[in-house]
Amino acid sequence: MPHPAHGSDVTHRMVPAPAGRLHLAEQGTGPLVLLVHGFPECWYSWRHQLPALAAAGYRAVALDVRGYGRSSKPESVAAYRMLDLVEDNVAVVEALGERPAVIVGHDWGATIAATSALLRPDVFRAVGLLSVPYTPPGGPKPSEVFASMGGPEEFYVSYFQEPGRAEAEIEPDVRGWLAGFYAALSAATMPAPGAPDPHFVTPGGTLRDRFPAGRLPAWLDETDLDLYAGEFERTGMTGALNRYRNMDRDWADLADRGGAPITQPALFLGGALDASTTWLTEAIAAFPTTLPGLLSSHVLDGCGHWIQQERPWETNRLLVDWLDSLPSAGSRLAELP
Repeated sequence: MPHPAHGSDVTHRMVPAPAGRLHLAEQGTGPLVLLVHGFPECWYSWRHQLPALAAAGYRAVALDVRGYGRSSKPESVAAYRMLDLVEDNVAVVEALGERPAVIVGHDWGATIAATSALLRPDVFRAVGLLSVPYTPPGGPKPSEVFASMGGPEEFYVSYFQEPGRAEAEIEPDVRGWLAGFYAALSAATMPAPGAPDPHFVTPGGTLRDRFPAGRLPAWLDETDLDLYAGEFERTGMTGALNRYRNMDRDWADLADRGGAPITQPALFLGGALDASTTWLTEAIAAFPTTLPGLLSSHVLDGCGHWIQQERPWETNRLLVDWLDSLPSAGSRLAELP
């Protein structure tokens, strides 16, 4: 059986976008489902979903977000603000001629997908969020919130802010760093309860100091790790890290949308052992207000952060069931003003 990333039915193409160009991997025909990855990944994180969605009658398209993989990597830090990433997603849909589309994201991709649905309901008729629940724009300035976390320790988002700092930790051994990072947030290999939290850095230390060593999670084999590492060894980490360096810009850019709900049909899938779920319980509890179109919400027991890779078959089933429950693209289009 061919490796899921290299099946003969997956095709690759480049499309023009505000970033310059974006790389897409696609499989299947039917209504478009755009899949948006998170950090530190690429289109490959959807390798199990592409064939499953195609078999269910959908055109599944996973992109490399700007700064990742084969997509363009603008030099300016400000080029990675959320508004630009939304416009990239719109450009993909337009290039494929499949408007309106469903958008599904994981990790940062979930926030990108949510913002895309919020700002462009004319383009995105439904939204699926994996691991990171929707939190409407607004509230305190992000940098101030992150600076207040951890006491003497530094939250990883704050650690990522200074250009070059995290790169200096990661880039001398990309493969080893990725292996540790993936393991630290996977259910079977994450630090035991009460162990130092890998989301924080001790003064003068690094994130890697708290990663588990010596064992890959079951969902990640050597071939998978080689592909991820090869992408980041070629591109460097700056494009990926620049997403974190725009959170205050996003906060200002979206200030006029403070508290805004997403009204399209929605899905949320989280892992019960994922900090993105356990730390954001208030965001999940607020879904009746913030995601009034929520049709399906599941927290998977014994699952960590990499939900569509840790639990691909369950994720695929829930995703296809939700997609099959959606109104047709034509009826959703008719509802728009």
